[in-house]
Amino acid sequence: MNHTPLQKILAFLAKKIIEKYQPTIIGVTGTVGKTSTKEAITLVLSQFKTVRGSFGNHNNELGLPLTVIGDYKEATGVFFWLGVIWDGVKKIIFQSEYPEFLVLEYAADKPGDIRYLTEIARPNVAVVTAIGDMPAHAEFYSSKEALVREKSRLVEAVPSNGIVILNADDLAVMTMETRSKAKVFKVGFYKESDLRIFNFENRSHKLDGGYFRPDGISFKLEHKTSVIPIIINGVFGKSYSYALTNAVAVGLAFGFNLVKIAGALQYYHSIERRMRVYEGIRHSYIIDDTYNASPLSVSAALETLHELESGRKVAILGDMLELGDFSEEAHYDIGKQASKIVGLLITVGERAKLIAEAAIRFGFNEENIKVFNSTKEAKKSLRKLINENDLILVKASRRMKLEELVKELKK
Repeated sequence: MNHTPLQKILAFLAKKIIEKYQPTIIGVTGTVGKTSTKEAITLVLSQFKTVRGSFGNHNNELGLPLTVIGDYKEATGVFFWLGVIWDGVKKIIFQSEYPEFLVLEYAADKPGDIRYLTEIARPNVAVVTAIGDMPAHAEFYSSKEALVREKSRLVEAVPSNGIVILNADDLAVMTMETRSKAKVFKVGFYKESDLRIFNFENRSHKLDGGYFRPDGISFKLEHKTSVIPIIINGVFGKSYSYALTNAVAVGLAFGFNLVKIAGALQYYHSIERRMRVYEGIRHSYIIDDTYNASPLSVSAALETLHELESGRKVAILGDMLELGDFSEEAHYDIGKQASKIVGLLITVGERAKLIAEAAIRFGFNEENIKVFNSTKEAKKSLRKLINENDLILVKASRRMKLEELVKELKK
């Protein structure tokens, strides 16, 4: 792999800082749920130790070492990077306060990424969120197996005295169990999980006038002989139950009290553009999940839409990008799923037309489908399509800019 001079400098500084300060590193990877998992882990650990989590999606050759060097939010221009380099040099030469824990995301956009990142920051704990049958960012990989192999390098990097936390419900993730030198801790709905999720519910309630308001999620966690309830308002979908459970697993790995860990989760809140709910026009509610989209995350969002009690259910679905050879099948499968859940289907983009075609093929009424070529085109007609008490899911890959439609629909 060829890396720029800046990437090489940042990698060198980050390695030296880690050598000097010896932070405990928690690494997170997966196709979906990395950021919500990272935020939950950071929240839990912050109740017990000093911790720094990577900001936003700082998870690549620039973002990961940037997080190691300092708590930066935005990367802007040449003077910013000169300041980062100087900050790194100072931390190496002089003694500074430094977090006891780092929570880092490891991206695998192309082959070799995770190997490179683990050479900078080798994790003591690895968390693999989910991969699914048709993974995201697959366009640079020859097969799903090649992508899984790349992500498994995070597991392989964990030393024998570390811990690997795997999603017990994801077959692709569980293939990594044999690659671990460390203790493996399984989380999920699977009955043999070390930390088991059960009684999961997406909660909503009926208001005066017959309108429904989405509230949040609730579930229970079982660990050995202990069972604790988790109730979080303002977040929706099973993906958040996994994120929160991963955070509990990390806390348990370091010997923290289960009840105190659960207490810390009460401060968790949804991340912008990731299943965040807003009040919309005409007493509607909007589920804004426009940050990005993969087949697994779109399917999970549709499942949440299905489970929430509401009036008419509306799905506004745009193109899923970076899927390579998986693209046609992935969009088709989403159309099949949507046909069984929604009352109105709105598609945006060329690839998303396959969603509409599949829905029709599986018996969905063509009169309840609206197809738009672009976000700009959809925006012109959108408001008049929404009825009283609708629950509206908006989701697509980031480049589709469907957040513009969310703005259009907000109260």
